[in-house]
Amino acid sequence: MDRIVIAGGKPLRGKVQISGSKNATLPLMAAALLANSPSVIRNVPELRDVQYMADCLRSLGADVEYGDHMLRIDPRGFSISEAPYDIVRKMRASIYVMGPMLARLRRARVSLPGGCAIGSRPIDLHLKGFEELGARINLEHGDVIAEVERLRGKEFNLSGAAGSSVGATCNVAMAATLAEGTTVIHGPAREPEVVELLGFLSRMGARIEIIRGRSLRITGVEGLDGADHTVLSDRIEAGTFMTAAAITRGDIMIEYACVDHMEAVIGKLREIGVCLDEMHEGIRVRGDVEEYHPTTIQTWTYPGFPTDLQAQFMALLSVVPGQSLIREGIYVDRFLHAAELIRMGADIRVLSGSATIQGVDHLGGAPVMASDLRASAALVVAGLAAEGTTLINRVYHIDRGYEFMERKLQQLGADVARITDNEPDEAAVASA
Repeated sequence: MDRIVIAGGKPLRGKVQISGSKNATLPLMAAALLANSPSVIRNVPELRDVQYMADCLRSLGADVEYGDHMLRIDPRGFSISEAPYDIVRKMRASIYVMGPMLARLRRARVSLPGGCAIGSRPIDLHLKGFEELGARINLEHGDVIAEVERLRGKEFNLSGAAGSSVGATCNVAMAATLAEGTTVIHGPAREPEVVELLGFLSRMGARIEIIRGRSLRITGVEGLDGADHTVLSDRIEAGTFMTAAAITRGDIMIEYACVDHMEAVIGKLREIGVCLDEMHEGIRVRGDVEEYHPTTIQTWTYPGFPTDLQAQFMALLSVVPGQSLIREGIYVDRFLHAAELIRMGADIRVLSGSATIQGVDHLGGAPVMASDLRASAALVVAGLAAEGTTLINRVYHIDRGYEFMERKLQQLGADVARITDNEPDEAAVASA
């Protein structure tokens, strides 16, 4: 089982290139199943989650070629309407295949999805949207079964108690592209990754309008063609490197960062006291300032502060003088990383969807355990600034969402290495 070891205390300096977005790539891959001909997707990150999705598409009959940051997906063999549990359990995003299954095959059987241990992540809004389009939904032995004679467009609201859902918006929009008539979705997610998918679908021949920035109108068509698309850069990876630069008091140039998509993140960093210079090639982040200041963060749907950067900011705020507060508005239980940061000397109190962080003078290296993808990134960020050595276990989480993370950190001067031993990870064995 691989682990990452970090000898902290070195300011990061230099340039780092941000990879293509994982959260954009996965729905694009599923959308390729809607077409009658092959699609090519470029700037694809080399990640475990992308490989999992490729395996999922292959299990449904599609031909998938993946290499050199490019995917070629030929959906002409797509004929299987059941996604196997052994693949779906590894990654929540496998649920994206339900929309294309219903649209093309009129039937879908998908295991309830797995993924990160960050609390309840129901798919009720996905199922609500499919039902609005005419699908019949049943749950049987841990599987979701959806069937329909013909998807039919309808006007409905798709927002939930925690705001809009990226996954549900993507899934239902994909299904609606081949539905009969017109679908109007009120309360859709507006994340850049959703807009990316809508652009890809439009390039494939879908008829999609964004109404006053708040609703989607999708007019169904008879068929879609494959398209050639380049994935936008990963704003969550960019934000992670921003926190790494800030916590180490470093000075790095983050190339290919989509600063237009990161206003909430950039605003909070500036509020803390980090110096950021927006440039044509990306953004320069400097932590070599006199003093940092505490802040309050409320995660919410875009354009609010992203929940996927909450853990990394908690690591940063652990060494910011004064008391900071983080309220988690999307996944109220997403604080498993707090216990591991406390092991490193952080002063954090978690209660009812909020975390109070009292800044300490420094963190200390310790053996820690990653509970999910973004928690693992937070532990790396903390380890970069900690005194002594940090050993991070379960780094397979990092490989799900960060391309060559330790290699990029090494290029910035970090003392970080990946080690492999023969000791099995108990959680991985239990889930096998």
